[in-house]
Amino acid sequence: MIKFKIDGKEFEAEPGQTILSVADANGIYIPTLCYNEKISRTTSCFVCLVKDLKTGRFMPSCSACPNEGGEYDSSSDEVADMRRTALELLLSEHTGDCEAPCTIACPAHANVEEYVRAGREGDFLESLKIIKQRIPLPMSIGRVCPRFCEKDCRKNVTAKPVAINDFKRLAADMFYDSYLEDLPPLNGKKVAVIGAGPAGLAAAYFLRLNGVATKIFEKQAKPGGMLRYGIPEYRLPKSILDQEIAHFIKMGVEIECGKELGKDFKLADLSKQYDAVIAAIGCWKPSSMRTEGEEFAAQGIKWLEINNCGGNNPGRTIVVGGGNTAMDCVRTSIRLGASEVTCCYRRTEKEMPAEEIEIQEAKEEGVKFEFLTAPISICKENGELVMTCQRMELGEPDASGRRKPVPIPGSEYQMTADTIIAAIGQATDATEEFGVDKYGNIKVDLSNFMMIGNIFAAGDCVSGAATVVEAVAAGRKAALGILRMLKLTNETPERTINVSRGHWSSLSKKDLVFLRDNISDEERVALDLIPLEKRLSSFEEVSRTLKPEDMMAEGKRCIECSCTAKEDCKLKKHSESCGARVDAISGKKPEASYDNRHPVIIHDKMKCIKCGICVKICKEVVNENLLSAKKRGFNTEISAAYGLPLPVSCKDCGQCIIECPVGALDWKIKK
Repeated sequence: MIKFKIDGKEFEAEPGQTILSVADANGIYIPTLCYNEKISRTTSCFVCLVKDLKTGRFMPSCSACPNEGGEYDSSSDEVADMRRTALELLLSEHTGDCEAPCTIACPAHANVEEYVRAGREGDFLESLKIIKQRIPLPMSIGRVCPRFCEKDCRKNVTAKPVAINDFKRLAADMFYDSYLEDLPPLNGKKVAVIGAGPAGLAAAYFLRLNGVATKIFEKQAKPGGMLRYGIPEYRLPKSILDQEIAHFIKMGVEIECGKELGKDFKLADLSKQYDAVIAAIGCWKPSSMRTEGEEFAAQGIKWLEINNCGGNNPGRTIVVGGGNTAMDCVRTSIRLGASEVTCCYRRTEKEMPAEEIEIQEAKEEGVKFEFLTAPISICKENGELVMTCQRMELGEPDASGRRKPVPIPGSEYQMTADTIIAAIGQATDATEEFGVDKYGNIKVDLSNFMMIGNIFAAGDCVSGAATVVEAVAAGRKAALGILRMLKLTNETPERTINVSRGHWSSLSKKDLVFLRDNISDEERVALDLIPLEKRLSSFEEVSRTLKPEDMMAEGKRCIECSCTAKEDCKLKKHSESCGARVDAISGKKPEASYDNRHPVIIHDKMKCIKCGICVKICKEVVNENLLSAKKRGFNTEISAAYGLPLPVSCKDCGQCIIECPVGALDWKIKK
């Protein structure tokens, strides 16, 4: 027997036994990628490196045998750094989409591809279950989400994106009342949530799913936050919101309205009475126009709070701003009977942060737009409001990445109106109990959303004014922070490794990987809008929920971009545990392609790390010689002979698929 040391501990090995096998037998973890006990040694990835402390050399433990009296390091920072480098070299050549771009783009990281697939198959209940793993307000978000997912959809390469958000809306509308999550019994822990907006509701939801009792304190008369008081009825009917919030009550979440922080209770008292507290107080403080006479202008979010379900005719109306709140204000003004509505924005339409569909629908409803226009002052003359404006031109990009508007000297002019609304943003109105940053937002540790002690914060009050889906995502992260603090979970909020083929704008059709041969090239399903005359005269919901058969057909347009092996890829697993970075090493990637000529197997050579496992499995285990390395050096690739596809009979074997560590060989059908 050969006596040697690993990390200072003595072990014995038989002649020919590797360092890895001894380590594994004794509970010492060494990551491996190309090692497979079913085949002869390949020694291609170097992820299992250890250091020979006597020679200073690094060696792959899967093939290196110990020397008598040898000493080997398997766990130092130096060894970890070398393994990380080996992984980063592999990642630099690895090309694929670990996760579908739609899921990565979604702030809540909803499993988009999976719920679209379920919808395509007509199982909208399963679709809802997948959606609610990350999005507890699918009825609302299905109506008001800005569709981050669709902006990154791979379908953009060849056509319009898949109507992803409409799957969410349909699934929720069909099954929301009948579906109830499997709820664990309460575990004795309790959390107070301040604010019944989307962030607070989401935090309460995910805490309850983990057995934690929650009570939400809301200062308004009804729960919902910006969903109720900031989003107009024509976009989100309050009956829908009430239906959705009733589900939280059914789950056991307690909501007490008319309770205001600093007036009815103090933060310090709640932190003593509960195991944790989450502040989700939103952004309700209007931003200043910084113009003379701005007191004559109504504040956008406050104006919507009063008028979003109906109100007085505002007459000739000017709205200053270019975001979604500004669009809500102009479109609400139209519905209230305004004789003329104008939106003034200091940049061009291209730079407007509002959603394109909101701008387009506002134009259809008769809203006029004055671009490259900024207010200088507002005054009241002869019973009407006079706003002095100045023409602008675009200069260099500012911190937001958009070109900065620059005043044009001598370009001043005046506009008159009965109502002027400032919709230029909101800020957090935090009390002295909170620590705030230079923008007035609550400061937290973004790894767990903890402010101090057992007090957490989430949503717009942390990030600044954002979207509903971003608030929901933040609520979940804060809930996970509390659950980790209470030792009720080890789950972390984000995936850390995602290899991507690139943004769709840089790709062509040949760069897309198609797992199915029946992907639809039909036009995107059209929205079902109510007639324009109803839009102009009522607060009836503008768009209707699409039909199941239409969404099933829409689902056939989905390319299904994510990796078939995303749940068990060893390269991803080891890269995450070692802290490897996808972009650490850059350079040219090998030219490769994918082969899906086999009826059930895909060979995605762009993912291949050339470990050689498939070649040896086929030869040494299956007793076939169907795969081998072709070409030399940088452009080496694994393929069948003479450029032929794998034999159809491979469908009855699949041993190379089972052993492939990265999904370069895999079954086409995703589970």
